[in-house]
Amino acid sequence: MTKPILVTGGTGTLGREVVRRLLAAGQDVRVLTRRHRPAAEHAWAVGDLASGEGIAGAVDGVATIVHCATSGRGDAAATRRLADAAKAAGVTHLLYISIVGIDAIPMFYYRAKLDAEQVVEGSGVPWTILRATQFHDLVATMSSAQHRLPVLFALSGVRFQPIDTGTVADRMIELALAPAAGRVPDIGGPEVRTSADLARAYLAATGRKRPVVSLRLPGKIFRALRAGANLTPQHATGKIAFEEFLKSR
Repeated sequence: MTKPILVTGGTGTLGREVVRRLLAAGQDVRVLTRRHRPAAEHAWAVGDLASGEGIAGAVDGVATIVHCATSGRGDAAATRRLADAAKAAGVTHLLYISIVGIDAIPMFYYRAKLDAEQVVEGSGVPWTILRATQFHDLVATMSSAQHRLPVLFALSGVRFQPIDTGTVADRMIELALAPAAGRVPDIGGPEVRTSADLARAYLAATGRKRPVVSLRLPGKIFRALRAGANLTPQHATGKIAFEEFLKSR
């Protein structure tokens, strides 16, 4: 009988896809949650990465952890609590999902993700880290959040390479079911598109007509984005374009 796989962040955008695919592959899945939930196809493990309460029990008997949980400010500390518990329990694979460009873009959230990566690398648990470009969902939200404005703002000179969460989840499953591999090649969407182009695609898909206004914002973050630090065109392995994603919503 195979040992269960623990998924953190299993109710989030990516985590749900990971859990669904693991179950479809016949895996025994345990999902970390902060509170008791109704019975599901998988098992629930109640624990809190912020405090560490219940984490030892959640990882007990687990072979692999797929770490999708993220909160920003506390990511490194939460990952350290998880990694320490994993090492004590004899976990043989810690898989972490990260973001392309976090070592070059001085965004607070990205720095937190980079710190979490370093925790994973120094955890003493065999590990794998996969970096992905921005999800389609995030890029769409950048436009949908502006629905009350008379214009739609885009970032001048900034390009994105959005990827479907299902594509990332498929790759995560491959990695989770294989031995730990360290830092693996990045994964990116099929197209590199300007911020303005993606905004126009969103308007077209939603049947809205508004001017798209490109703003050139100052600062180190936007200089890094204009330089393409968030892109990985050499790893354009995604298959679902932004318009296809919008149609499926």
